[in-house]
Amino acid sequence: MTTEQRVASTPIQGHSFLAQPLCFHFHLDLCRSSLTFQKMASVLQNKLVTLCLLALLCFVSTAESTRKGASVPKPCRPNTANIKDFGAVGDGKTSNTAAFKKAVAELAKKGGGMLVIPPGKWLTGPFNLTSHFTLFLDKGAVILASTDMKDYPLIAPLKSYGRGRDEPGPRYSNFIFGSNLTDVVITGNNGTIDGQGQMWWDKYHADQLKYTRGYLFELMYSDNILVSNVTFVNSPSWNLHPVYCKNVIFSGVTVLAPTDSPNTDGIDPDSCTEVRIEDCYVVSGDDCIAIKSGWDEYGIAVAMPSQNISVRRLTCISPTSAVIALGSEMSGGIQNIRIEDVTAINSESGIRIKSGVGRGGFVKNIFLRDMKLYTIKWLFWMTSNYGQHPDDKFDPKALPEVTGINYSNVYAENATMVARLDGLQNDHYKGICISNVTAKMIPSDLPLWNCTNVEGVSNHVTPKPCDLLRDQGPSGKPCAFPTATLAIDKVPITQCPFKG
Repeated sequence: MTTEQRVASTPIQGHSFLAQPLCFHFHLDLCRSSLTFQKMASVLQNKLVTLCLLALLCFVSTAESTRKGASVPKPCRPNTANIKDFGAVGDGKTSNTAAFKKAVAELAKKGGGMLVIPPGKWLTGPFNLTSHFTLFLDKGAVILASTDMKDYPLIAPLKSYGRGRDEPGPRYSNFIFGSNLTDVVITGNNGTIDGQGQMWWDKYHADQLKYTRGYLFELMYSDNILVSNVTFVNSPSWNLHPVYCKNVIFSGVTVLAPTDSPNTDGIDPDSCTEVRIEDCYVVSGDDCIAIKSGWDEYGIAVAMPSQNISVRRLTCISPTSAVIALGSEMSGGIQNIRIEDVTAINSESGIRIKSGVGRGGFVKNIFLRDMKLYTIKWLFWMTSNYGQHPDDKFDPKALPEVTGINYSNVYAENATMVARLDGLQNDHYKGICISNVTAKMIPSDLPLWNCTNVEGVSNHVTPKPCDLLRDQGPSGKPCAFPTATLAIDKVPITQCPFKG
């Protein structure tokens, strides 16, 4: 077996690492640079190079994905720096905020580069990323978020939300942030980014926060983003939040939070186009994956849908929320979502559509297949009475359009109900198809199915579905699942470690 084959088959957190084979290369940028051989020899003797094996996961787009808008970042960065070179101390106590900000700024002056975080515990306040940039966390590296609230300045709320999600007004800074960036990578040898969220959770439960908690990682108005082979833990609120972004990949990512922690969603694409989430493991106090697109009149005004998103080979534990959620902030629209090969343990619902009066927008052309659920309350849940609003200016006539919902090949054990499907009386949820479903139920006083104001079909479903999902009988066809491949799914991932 070659080195490439060994790495490609290495399991990470219980998953095969990547769908695409990994290609290894020496870091040839040194040879392509203007350095003389004498200078190269000096560089190779530098302790920075011998500290660790560097890796960079990068996009290499196919011709079609390039035509669709995905560019081709360089496989490896010509500029590499170690956080120690900027005076950082990895003792878990010393604040390294200045070092992180200086390191990113220095690499930005060079047009980008790779910042290496070696083994240790690196305490820092919030910091921004830059374009053409890789944050590489080596094995044993932990970036610790400061628990000093003075380190978190207030920032403007998102335009599509109109206010902070927890509280009116601005919000606390996100921990790792960036806006209007291109070609951004966070990767490594399974290093960890720890939000140290307990302080935030305690204050939230005690109603001691005047503003909305920040997120562990948020990029805005950015494209060509890759997050892979890194663990995120203990976020103050949502973990990974790309918003108004395109061409985003999360691959081989682990997200961990206590199952009683508030609003610690795993991965939340928000008003994003062309997103791929694959081979991820999420334990959450909220939804494992939540696809969003803005809140009430603010999301309607911005009108940026989340679309062309694939989720595959996901493992989730979410005892109080959904494995996959669509909404509730869906006012800009959600469409063309493909979900397959999902496993969940001890979770509340398999897939949930959350909306309500005032949301407007749409959820349409949703395709799910091959889901396994072990201990679940609802396999399928559609909610039309989500009552949270940013303010009292929402339009009560703005009703969501929910149509083209396709669920197939779902197996569940220890299920309480098969489905709770609630449309609106004057706004039925239509075009629902459920096929090839087997649910093994536990004794319960609840009905197996609860369906109101929905329209659709079913076939080969056990237990027998509600009458509003007309049984097509033995000759019924499986629910649709697109055969055409999304542009983002054609983007292979290549790993290029530097060898000194």
